[in-house]
Amino acid sequence: MKIGIPRALLYYKNEKLWTKFFDELGIEYIISPETNKEIIDNGSKCAIDETCLPIKIFLGHIDYLKDKCDYIFIPRIESAQDKETCLNFRAQYDLVKNTFRNDNLKILFINDMGHKAHKEIRAYKKLCKYLHIKKSQGKYAYKMAKQMQMYYEFFRAENQENLLKNSKKVKVLILAHSYNVSDKFVGEPIVNMLKKLDVEPIFAEYFDAKKCIKASKYVSSTLPWSYNRQLLGALELYQHDVDGVILVTTYPCGPDSMCNDMIVRKYKDIPILTLTIDAQDATAGIETRLESFIDILNFKRQGKNE
Repeated sequence: MKIGIPRALLYYKNEKLWTKFFDELGIEYIISPETNKEIIDNGSKCAIDETCLPIKIFLGHIDYLKDKCDYIFIPRIESAQDKETCLNFRAQYDLVKNTFRNDNLKILFINDMGHKAHKEIRAYKKLCKYLHIKKSQGKYAYKMAKQMQMYYEFFRAENQENLLKNSKKVKVLILAHSYNVSDKFVGEPIVNMLKKLDVEPIFAEYFDAKKCIKASKYVSSTLPWSYNRQLLGALELYQHDVDGVILVTTYPCGPDSMCNDMIVRKYKDIPILTLTIDAQDATAGIETRLESFIDILNFKRQGKNE
């Protein structure tokens, strides 16, 4: 049995958890390649025009995997850290099932109904039962996978904290979901451009999720989406430790558009650049805007030092 894992959406958040889990069970898996134009074009053909870019990318990765494995792993995540997720995360299974209904696609999924640990464990137990894996073996595999994921998140957050304290470069806080900022087509060109400009990119999503979501309540007590709350909380916590903020969003994301508008209105004392990426050409015109923005941050920093 070979399982296909699409390199899209929550893969970038849960990569260690998923891959370690299947490794411990001795199950072979294949991960789709980095996003490229062909994957995006194929995903766009599978989606309606109004679909957001991350879902088009996701469908493109599904299309790539459909003939290369026995099952495709698609988790359904309803909430995280006691807050809801975007409906697209909750509808992934149904979206793929209907989009590829003529391809005899076999889907392996978990149905994670909540943020509590026991609910996540229950979801993986059901997955093991479906795969005819012993309960004890599945429990051990989940434990090892969860431990690796937690260590990875801890050291990643610690690294961000160290960069904030020790880096002498211009520091820019990037408010972007991991499936955007870590994607080779969407976010990687932006990060590479910033590094060429001798800028230290600080990733909001890499900070401690619980800490950030708690801080977000000081800005809004009603924002419903957990992943947006995490980004908002990181900005609230670290706004005075960076020189500027870049909002990276993909068209046409509803939660991001609402949250970004609130951020621009709320945080008026810090320079903010908004970059919206679409499926046509992810980096068209972005380099010039980044150069201008970083010039402003450099001038501002020089003014403080004089």
